[in-house]
Amino acid sequence: MTQKPIIKYLGDFVDYCEIEKGLSVKTQENYGRFLAKFFNWLKNNSLAELEPKDLTDDHIFKYRIFLSRFVDPVHKKLLQKSTQNYYLIALRSLLEFFLERNITSLPPSKVKLARDRSEREIKFLKMDHLKRLLAAPDQSTAAGLRDRAILEVLFSTGLRVSELAHLNIEDLRLRKDSTDLEVAVVGKGSKVRAVYFSERAVKAIKEYLEKRFDLDPALFINYKPGIAQTDHNRRLSVKSVEEIVKKYVKLAGLPVNATPHTLRHSFATDLLSHGVDLRLVQEFLGHKNIATTQIYTHVTNKQLRDVHKRVHDNR
Repeated sequence: MTQKPIIKYLGDFVDYCEIEKGLSVKTQENYGRFLAKFFNWLKNNSLAELEPKDLTDDHIFKYRIFLSRFVDPVHKKLLQKSTQNYYLIALRSLLEFFLERNITSLPPSKVKLARDRSEREIKFLKMDHLKRLLAAPDQSTAAGLRDRAILEVLFSTGLRVSELAHLNIEDLRLRKDSTDLEVAVVGKGSKVRAVYFSERAVKAIKEYLEKRFDLDPALFINYKPGIAQTDHNRRLSVKSVEEIVKKYVKLAGLPVNATPHTLRHSFATDLLSHGVDLRLVQEFLGHKNIATTQIYTHVTNKQLRDVHKRVHDNR
């Protein structure tokens, strides 16, 4: 197949992202912006005419060095490892496009992501910490009942905070005899997935809704002073939910700075620790790629180490 310079493939790549990968307009724009740095690097190194078949490991290595030493002109700082990886992931996606189009080039696996040695494992709450957190809200008030329901839902479903904030009462189709619940949620990339609410979460939601006397469609609303029960548009924002979680983390005296996403991590960690397959956890979380879910393998890895130690240390 006749090739053209790498920098001439941007339009074809963006079309591929839209049509075949189904990426959002925003994601397409980001990929284009991230690739622009690579294209500029090619031009600045007299490689503007470089074709995909001539791209080498050495080019990739030198580009990674460039990223690691690049000083952000705005903040006057080196790029963080996570930011470097955005550029590298975009380049990897371009190589995936070449592979799909049978355009000879390096395999995507040749683009290794930057490693941050200072990077910590994901944060999650142990069961005793979770119990303290869930028990923290004052359930004698409407706001306390709401907050308990929020915490229970976040942990039992693994919802993203934005997904939780957008829930409406009618989405739940809650009946008096409901003990658990299955709800269809639209997540990232407009992907629809089934989300399951535990019996505890359903009970907490029911107790909260029993104290609701308004017509607002939002499941979780604010109770700020000066807002009448009959006011509409009282839906909690993502930031408000984050502040609520932060408040109870302090009240419960937890040793970690937990966020709604920490509860999502805790949900996934709890599933894996009980033997749930990683592919199923991927479905529960709504991850498009299994690689995203693999950040939770610290759980299964630790279990393997513990089993090995228990068996072989006793011989």
